[in-house]
Amino acid sequence: MRIIRISVSLLISLVFLSAVVFLINSFMSMKITHRHIDYIGGIEFSEPPDPKKLKLRKPIVKQMGNSSDITVPIAPLPKKVINTNLPASNNPSIIAYSGLSQQNDVPADLAKTNSYRLPIASSIVRTQPKRQRIKVKVQNDRVALAALKSTSESITLGNVEVSKLSQGISFTGEIPANSPPNGADFDDVFYKNHGTNPFIDTEDDNFSTFAMDVDTASYSVMRRYLRDGVLPPADAIRVEEFVNTFDYNYKPPTEDAFAVHIEGAPSKFGEGKRLQLLRIGIQGRVIPDTDRKDAILTFVVDVSGSMKRENRLGLVKKALFILLNQLRPGDEVGIVVYGSNARVVLPHTGIENREYIFEAISNLRSDGSTNAEAGLQLGYKLALKNSKSDCINRVILCSDGVANVGETGPEAILKEIDDYVKEGVTLTTVGFGMGNYNDVLMEQLANKGNGSYAYVDTLKEAKRVFVENLTGTLQVIAKDAKIQVEFNPETVSRFRLLGYENRSLAHEDFRKDDVDAGEVGSGHSVTALYEIKLHENADGKLATVFIRHEDPDTQKISEVNKTISTNQLKKSFAEASAEYMFTATVAEFAEILRESFWAKDGRIAEVLETIEGVLPEINSETPQEKERKKELLNLVRQVHRLKVKKEG
Repeated sequence: MRIIRISVSLLISLVFLSAVVFLINSFMSMKITHRHIDYIGGIEFSEPPDPKKLKLRKPIVKQMGNSSDITVPIAPLPKKVINTNLPASNNPSIIAYSGLSQQNDVPADLAKTNSYRLPIASSIVRTQPKRQRIKVKVQNDRVALAALKSTSESITLGNVEVSKLSQGISFTGEIPANSPPNGADFDDVFYKNHGTNPFIDTEDDNFSTFAMDVDTASYSVMRRYLRDGVLPPADAIRVEEFVNTFDYNYKPPTEDAFAVHIEGAPSKFGEGKRLQLLRIGIQGRVIPDTDRKDAILTFVVDVSGSMKRENRLGLVKKALFILLNQLRPGDEVGIVVYGSNARVVLPHTGIENREYIFEAISNLRSDGSTNAEAGLQLGYKLALKNSKSDCINRVILCSDGVANVGETGPEAILKEIDDYVKEGVTLTTVGFGMGNYNDVLMEQLANKGNGSYAYVDTLKEAKRVFVENLTGTLQVIAKDAKIQVEFNPETVSRFRLLGYENRSLAHEDFRKDDVDAGEVGSGHSVTALYEIKLHENADGKLATVFIRHEDPDTQKISEVNKTISTNQLKKSFAEASAEYMFTATVAEFAEILRESFWAKDGRIAEVLETIEGVLPEINSETPQEKERKKELLNLVRQVHRLKVKKEG
């Protein structure tokens, strides 16, 4: 019995001791939670594992430029402001403003605006931690996170983030992809501002010389922004690509490669007296689809990790399927893909084995970094290896333009493949996606690769590029095509070319046939607009337009010209053709979007009114072209609404 009593006493003691230990642990846990678990604007901080056991991968430093600050979006201030009790530190480790902070720390401007300017280091570190037992809940997608000081212990904006504070607190968080830094509509989008052509006095220089350009990507990029409910950035707008998106019913040539059409009238949108607008329309020879050469096509497809975004690789596949359905016996397709490295996934295969090509495209998966240099090098090698002298030899690059491994700029990449370009292998670049998109690289690669640049934002655009004008996309009718306009100083006081800023050539290079210029495909048209101011009582010749190019088959150089005089000018804008008025209005629309100095007083409402009035008068040759012009009207209406909202 005595032993039993002792055992019961020991058991009671153990139970009592366990209860005491439990209460102590609970008390300590509550104390820690009180110190470290706070709810800050939708972010819940939880007690982390032991700092000594916390393992972080080596941070990857991402240079963000030399800016010393950054603007990030935040949520409005709540009525009740809570003390965050973040651990004190000699050096600030984290700033988390989403409307909750200590009452006396709330910046004065924070309560008035929806953004707050946070100081950041010039280098922001993105770390990639292993999975940890740290629960961080981001409920407010407008929250802003920024880490300072140490490049080995900090966080950045976007995706997965991690930071280790002075007392060992670490956390991860995610800011949605639609909330990029700097208040931008999309993150990591690269455009280049080429400036705006000025008015030039004919006493100083009466020549204007530039390379032909048939690209249309800028217009499609604008449409993509508007589809997402935002205005496009000014640097994304290239006037000539807006103008060249549409067909103006120019009559094609019967013998030469080009026919030149000139029309002029008083400028509706330009400022000043005696200001006329000249439209120079150049129509290329049309090669029937049945007469197109056989095509040896090499698809170079970006399958890097960034191509997962917005399912852009999925759109690439659909676009290529559309193209494949237009190919015919005699055409061949090879496929090169690149991520961190490049590889051939399909040697050149005749279109009669269409199912194998479809299967190769269907099996494409995205992963890895982006080595565009390696992809293009391998693509050109494969294209040259299988090229035929009597066939179209073209590389088609499908990418978002991002290059972060190897050479990343157009000059360096094209220098590597310059020999292939000289061998006659042309390049078409087709852009996909928005956000993490490099318009600069895609546009310059096409320019220097003797090809064209398109941007595919919808399947409808893919059909325009690869179905409606397949022969024009593939078969070149003119190489190194240049335009030179000689104005008569006796009648023209000054002139300004609308667009083509990045296609300018030295006047003396016009007849230097080794100078790289533009390539024009079958049936393509090029339109150039000039605002000109006439001398008072001007009478006689206004200008002569010269077109010079090389025949891609015979290498023969040809030159044609056409002159316009004052008696050919219409007396009013309303007397001009409907196509002329439409062209002028498209250019004004682009000028306003790109915030041109010469359109600073331009009004979208006037653009809208003019297009509404002229559309019924235009006879579009195809249903697709008619639909495209109607679509422009809707886009102008949307810009008008967005601008009214922005300004109001």
